[in-house]
Amino acid sequence: MKTRVYIDTSVIGGCFDEEFEEWSNLLMDEIKNGFKIAVIFDITYREIELAPKNVQSKLFEIPKEYIENIITDTDVDSLAEKYIAARTISRKYFEDALHIANATIKKADILASWNFKHIVNIDMIRKYNAVNLMHGYNTIEIRTPREILKRKDYED
Repeated sequence: MKTRVYIDTSVIGGCFDEEFEEWSNLLMDEIKNGFKIAVIFDITYREIELAPKNVQSKLFEIPKEYIENIITDTDVDSLAEKYIAARTISRKYFEDALHIANATIKKADILASWNFKHIVNIDMIRKYNAVNLMHGYNTIEIRTPREILKRKDYED
C-alpha cells in the first residue's frame, strides 16, 4: 500500500521557494513517480487558482492515478469547528483547521506542510491530536516534506 500524503498549498508553492524547493520537489517527484499518493482537498485547488502560473502547473504535473481528490463535507467542517472551540487555532485560520480536519477524517497517512505557525508545530500537533482523540478520531502525523521522503541518498 502506498503512503497517502495530504499535501497543502505550501508544499506546492515550496517547489519555487529557495528555502524549501529541494525538499518540496523531491516529494513531488516521489508522488509523480508513483511512490506515494497525493491527497488533495478542494480548498487546495481554490488556493492554487490564486497562485502564480508556475505553482499551478506544478500541481498538474502529477499523474491523475497518483492523486486522491477529496471534498470538504460537514464532518470536516464540524471537526475544524471543534479545533476552534478548543482554542487550538483561531477562526482567522479556519482554512488551516480544515486542512488538519480533512487529513484526519479522510485518514491520510501523513500531512505534509511548510506552515510552521499553524500546522507543523509540535504544540499545535499535540492540540489537534488531543481534540481528535476527544472526539473519537485517530491522531494525524504532520511533518515537513523533508521528514517524509523515501530516499536516503540526499542527507546532509
